[in-house]
Amino acid sequence: MKKVFFILITCAYCSIQAQNFTLKSKTLQGQAESNLMFNGMGCKGENMSPQLFWENVPIQTQSFAITIFDPDAPTGSGWWHWVAYNIPSDIREMKANAGNITKKIAPLGTIQSKTDYGTYGYGGPCPPTGDRPHQYIITIYALDTPLLDLDKDASPALVGFYLQQHTIQKASLIFYSQR
Repeated sequence: MKKVFFILITCAYCSIQAQNFTLKSKTLQGQAESNLMFNGMGCKGENMSPQLFWENVPIQTQSFAITIFDPDAPTGSGWWHWVAYNIPSDIREMKANAGNITKKIAPLGTIQSKTDYGTYGYGGPCPPTGDRPHQYIITIYALDTPLLDLDKDASPALVGFYLQQHTIQKASLIFYSQR
């Protein structure tokens, strides 16, 4: 009987481990459409953050964070387009336009700190005219803490430091934009 019990426990563990933490979107395409694009700095978009949802969350997750980063920005250090954290652990979706802080669509308790535009919430793509296509990496972080002890004025670099200290798992999507 002990042998059968051990095999069942082992197989149950295997099936739990087989599921991968995954980030998906019902609205995001491979290329940024005008609704995602920034409205400013020469871009004329709607500046709406994409709808996102995640599955197969690690059991130990106490909160989430979401970032959008452009490593191709001609700054020498990339460009942070969205930094949201303290998303409660029972949430599995960010609705479209949740990055617009005036709309109050993001889950209660979520902090959307400054982007490299110097504004709070989502700031869409706006690559330089004529530059090669830029990649925009959307990452969801499953965190081992219910709250990052940071306020909305935390820089993306500081938030990133805290994310590295508390990440259990992460998952990403990439889309592209060019002008």
